[in-house]
Amino acid sequence: MSHEIVNVVYRKYDGSLHWNHPSLLLGEDEHGVWIGCTAGSGARKGNGPVVPSPSAFVMLFPRDGWWTASFNALPHKVEIYCDIATVPQWSDGEVTMVDLDLDVIRMRDGRVILDDEDEFEEHQVRYAYPPDVIENARTTAARLMEAVRTRAAPFGAAPHWLAQVT
Repeated sequence: MSHEIVNVVYRKYDGSLHWNHPSLLLGEDEHGVWIGCTAGSGARKGNGPVVPSPSAFVMLFPRDGWWTASFNALPHKVEIYCDIATVPQWSDGEVTMVDLDLDVIRMRDGRVILDDEDEFEEHQVRYAYPPDVIENARTTAARLMEAVRTRAAPFGAAPHWLAQVT
């Protein structure tokens, strides 16, 4: 199946390039826009070397949420990885958002982890996050922790989109 290429671009609050990679636009549903990458697809941190993915994955970009989510195929040990970020913006074949450090992770064994709280605290000072950004990030992280833990939609099971890249 042929898909349009979309560039996924995460930036830091100062505008510097963070994780970025090309992906395949898969489609949309009630949860947002879905993209996918096959096993071995590469991503770069800033302008660093390409880092290949050990497994296929799909990503969900909600239309108005302060987060993104990656759903990994086996054998990846992380089932779901959510980045707390500004609302994804779409323009000319690219989706861009600002990574706000906090991550909600569900491991294959069911453990749910809030990661990088120390980085979030540090970057509040370094990048001078405004109070509304701090509040949105914390509120979103708390909501996602609950949704991912309880397997609320779309976090219940591997999305059907994953079959398009595995």
